[in-house]
Amino acid sequence: MPEAEPSTVRHELHILLDHIPDNDVPTARRFLRSLVDPVELSLLTAPLDDEPESEEERSAVEEARSEPGSGTPHDEVLREFGL
Repeated sequence: MPEAEPSTVRHELHILLDHIPDNDVPTARRFLRSLVDPVELSLLTAPLDDEPESEEERSAVEEARSEPGSGTPHDEVLREFGL
C-alpha cells in the first residue's frame, strides 16, 4: 500500500491529537518533540539515575534547602539578563 501524501498524514495527526485524553497530552508532546529534536529524544530515552545518594550528598541537599533565602529570586535573574 503506497504511503499517503504528507498533507493527508498531517491532517490525520491533527485529528488524532484532538482525541488524545487530557492526561496523556504531556506524554504525546514529549514523544512528538523527540521526533523533531534529537536532544529531546535523548532525554526521553535516557535511563533513570539509579545510583544511590551518599550520606554526604543527602546532607548537602538538606542543608541547601534549609537555608532561608539561599536561592536567587526570579525577578533578580531576569534583571541580570536584561529581561
